[in-house]
Amino acid sequence: MFFNKSQEAQYLIVGLGNPEKKYDNTRHNIGFSMIDYLSDKNSITINKCKFNSLFGKGEICGSTVILLKPLTYMNLSGKAVIQAIKFFKIPPQNVIVLTDDISLDVGRVRLRLKGSAGGHNGLKSIIENIGEDFPRIKIGVGKKPHPQYDLSKWVLGKFTPSEKVLIEEKFDDINTGIGYIIKGNGLLATNVINAQKTSL
Repeated sequence: MFFNKSQEAQYLIVGLGNPEKKYDNTRHNIGFSMIDYLSDKNSITINKCKFNSLFGKGEICGSTVILLKPLTYMNLSGKAVIQAIKFFKIPPQNVIVLTDDISLDVGRVRLRLKGSAGGHNGLKSIIENIGEDFPRIKIGVGKKPHPQYDLSKWVLGKFTPSEKVLIEEKFDDINTGIGYIIKGNGLLATNVINAQKTSL
């Protein structure tokens, strides 16, 4: 396939979630929420529909980026990602994925520059399509209240007001860290994103 210059981009930033209104602001949709934050922070309008996704094209730290919300539902996220990277000629290592993580406490965030799915079906789908060599930012949504608690009910539930505050306090760090990834400084990105704020 021939690609025009206007179709090229340097980075694809993917937020994982489910598309229906009933999933808005749930734990499982924290990736979508982070994409909305990046959209506002970097003045990138998300209003195009293609690749089984909603997306917008703009600039972060001097690089052309695509902000992407797959509409495939979580378990088929890779189907949207592979279409987008082929169209925009983006190498897999320049795909940055934002996802929920139930093993991390609310307010904790972890950047991994590559690796396995860790039991997350959205990451598993992406890995099946593009391999493991891409950065992923895991946003803590908290563990189940007790082992017998239904996992689906937990991840499709919404944050409490106090949890929402803790989550949103990390959004700016994630935005800054993504900037460092784009600039090629993975170590600094890891230090910023993985840092825990401590009170005096």
